[in-house]
Amino acid sequence: MKDLVHRLNELCDAAPFPASWALEDLATGARADRLGDTPVPSASTRKISIMMAALAAVHAGKLALDQRVTIEARYQDNDSGTFQHLTPGFWITLRDALVMMIIVSDNTCTGTVVDLVGLDAVQRYCDSIGMKGTTHRFGIPPRLGREHTLEQVTTTTPNDQRLLLGLILQGCDDAAVAARLGCTSELCRLGLDILSWQKLKMRLPSLLPLGTKVAHKTGTGARGYMDAGIIFKDGRPLCILTAYTEHVPEALADGTPGFAAAAQLIGRMARLCYDRL
Repeated sequence: MKDLVHRLNELCDAAPFPASWALEDLATGARADRLGDTPVPSASTRKISIMMAALAAVHAGKLALDQRVTIEARYQDNDSGTFQHLTPGFWITLRDALVMMIIVSDNTCTGTVVDLVGLDAVQRYCDSIGMKGTTHRFGIPPRLGREHTLEQVTTTTPNDQRLLLGLILQGCDDAAVAARLGCTSELCRLGLDILSWQKLKMRLPSLLPLGTKVAHKTGTGARGYMDAGIIFKDGRPLCILTAYTEHVPEALADGTPGFAAAAQLIGRMARLCYDRL
């Protein structure tokens, strides 16, 4: 682990923008991080906790996976996902809204789900499971410039997301851990499945062997790019890696688009973990 941490930090040190991360080796339980408890914009990685808060509400009987959710025009003023472009008034199930919120980061579904669960309930959920550096501030994010403050966006930490992903994974087979998440093991397995259906694959999975299973959620913010997930190898969960970049320029000095450089950094970090654990 020591050599891996050194190499991960070398990659981050060489990047012309700040980067932070948290790692857990799932075979040994060893953990490491770089600025792992420092709050950063969450962007859409926040949706992992929104999904789990919704599944907890299902377990509590407040919501149902098969209930109808009407897609309303008031949620379509956003720039993420696909439902923003569709004719409003149709319905899908809550389960499908959760799927779309994760696998294509659909903010029409996210705003709808947050209102169904309650923004305060989502925050209480994060607090209850120990996500001390996470603050939810909205359902659909406002359109902000690159110079926004942390107080204007939902924030989280690499370690908070590592904690949440670890609990989801453990909860799949451990009823007591699932209960800590307010869920059953079956609901934890559904959450893990949804994360593994992710269609946005240009960060953590980008340099891994074709077909590698990664249960993850990407994020794209006004000033950074991120991804948080569980990487699998040979049919078993290998590690949890959560990676965040901040203040990424529109273009690097050599002309490389900033988003591409951030994606490459996260992809290289994931490949290092895949090869060395």
